[in-house]
Amino acid sequence: MSLYSPDDLTSRERLDAGHDKPARLAVIGHPVAHSLSPRMHQPALDEAGIDARYIKVEVEPGQVAETFRRMRELGFAGCNVTVPHKFEALAACDEVDAGAAEMGVVNTVRFDADATRGFNTDGYGFEEAARETLGLPLGGASVLIAGAGGGAGGAIAVHCARQGVARLILANRSVEKIEELADRIRANHGGVEILTAGLDDPRLEAWAKSADLIVNTSSLGLKESDPSPVPAAYFTSRHSAYDTIYRPGTAFQQAAAAAGAKVGTGREMLLHQGVKAFQIWFPGTDPVAAMRHGLAAG
Repeated sequence: MSLYSPDDLTSRERLDAGHDKPARLAVIGHPVAHSLSPRMHQPALDEAGIDARYIKVEVEPGQVAETFRRMRELGFAGCNVTVPHKFEALAACDEVDAGAAEMGVVNTVRFDADATRGFNTDGYGFEEAARETLGLPLGGASVLIAGAGGGAGGAIAVHCARQGVARLILANRSVEKIEELADRIRANHGGVEILTAGLDDPRLEAWAKSADLIVNTSSLGLKESDPSPVPAAYFTSRHSAYDTIYRPGTAFQQAAAAAGAKVGTGREMLLHQGVKAFQIWFPGTDPVAAMRHGLAAG
């Protein structure tokens, strides 16, 4: 599928040349060429009989607000937002859903007649994926999140707290990046025990072994040569492990599987956060089957 830029959002003639359907939905990111979102959203649009294309738009940092403005002028219904724009998207929205505001990041935008509204579906997508692939409810669980300083990590951490986990262990290469997140969760969810650590903190091994679920929300795993953010020795057979990277066979996944842990990959999260986004744009729809088929066909 074609890759667009904000310059292509200057006119309908330029954006839709050679296509039967108008582009009305998109995913924006930097980079975004690898995104699988069109593969699942387009079949859902087609099945629902919605006259629209879903496209990928490569957007440089600092261009999000202008990209939103151009999309609104062209009559877009909304867009998905991926790395590294989830924080910038929050600032570019007129109104933000309560959950996304607490998470501090936006990954789904809806262009209404009166406002640009922001939402976050990462937490929902993660919870559904963990339930589907690992059989693990979040309520009462102890969860370690490696790479919690990023947008997805923060969203998942807040969602876990909102769903009543007993303990959250937030680990990140830079501890300073997660202290503000930890303080925000403590202020809103006093019943959740919060621990923070650097990925090289010697206390992390014991904390990891006491967790029910270990989650990778870092970027480690995007490249085949990437190491696991969690050492293999930290995994046991009693663990569930979830990797938000949707490339199969990452070092994190291999280490968890070798220890006998249950393992889930980011494809399921991608599916379920996408379903939620689609329902934000088109309430009352049920795109799960079409989206699942689209992802599997790729």
